[in-house]
Amino acid sequence: MSRRLDVINFGDPSQRPAPRMMSSCETGGCGGGPDPMIPPPPTFSEVRVNGVEITPEAIAQEIQHHPAPDAETAWTEAARALAVKELLLQEARRLGLKAEPEQDDAGRSEAEDDALVRSLLELEVVPSHPGKDECRRFYDAYQERFRTPDLFDAAHILIEPEADDEAGWAAAEKKARLVREQIGNGAAAFAKAARTHSGCASAQQDGSLGQVRRGELVAVIQEELESLGDGETGCEPIRSRFGWHLLRLHRRIPGRTIPFEMACDKIVDTLEARSWSVESARYVAGLAARGSVEGILIEGAG
Repeated sequence: MSRRLDVINFGDPSQRPAPRMMSSCETGGCGGGPDPMIPPPPTFSEVRVNGVEITPEAIAQEIQHHPAPDAETAWTEAARALAVKELLLQEARRLGLKAEPEQDDAGRSEAEDDALVRSLLELEVVPSHPGKDECRRFYDAYQERFRTPDLFDAAHILIEPEADDEAGWAAAEKKARLVREQIGNGAAAFAKAARTHSGCASAQQDGSLGQVRRGELVAVIQEELESLGDGETGCEPIRSRFGWHLLRLHRRIPGRTIPFEMACDKIVDTLEARSWSVESARYVAGLAARGSVEGILIEGAG
């Protein structure tokens, strides 16, 4: 089976080599050197894998694939990824494996080095296959993962301010309160008012927002819906950056727990992927321990 190399957890951040501090002239503070607005990457010792150098230029190019909060972390992760790849390529060549690039759905061909690494990992890394008891334990421990979300079948009337100033917002609020007094708590009256007064495109559907999940609406709107019972219209207009909202909850549809039998195949895939990640990291650490990796730490190789 094909797996992505970047899911393997390599290295211990606490063991990363510290960057060398650069002088003001090196960073452009004296008027020369690189653009002072772009901090240079940290400088590490040379990175070598069994005598093969991972060049600073290669690391700098790889950094784009490793977003990180700071230059040191990005540089370290990029260097580690290239060191791991070099270890795997060397082992694949030692075993005499041949690259057989695959094509993706768009017809793009896999790079030969990536195909060679994939072939090696498919040959050498065998994840454990979880039994039914293990799957059941996972299911019981993570019930929330196997529950469909609660849904809110809701509608709103949006009263937009005619001007984005204090007077405009005050006038829109006054209108929203007047509409609220007129409609009471009836569904038909709410729908008619939505068609007449709402500034939202949903007005054409009686103000219906459809069945929405938590997180799909702005927080203040969601909070109001949570407070309403089925068939209830909110008493107060709610302000958002769009205007004043009158909200109605037609009904709340509780989520349900997916039966174990339906979730089992997904659990098997999850546990196999976890096992593959662990075994891949162990395999790479073994290659590093038997060889020579300088300038970057690969966890488990020491």
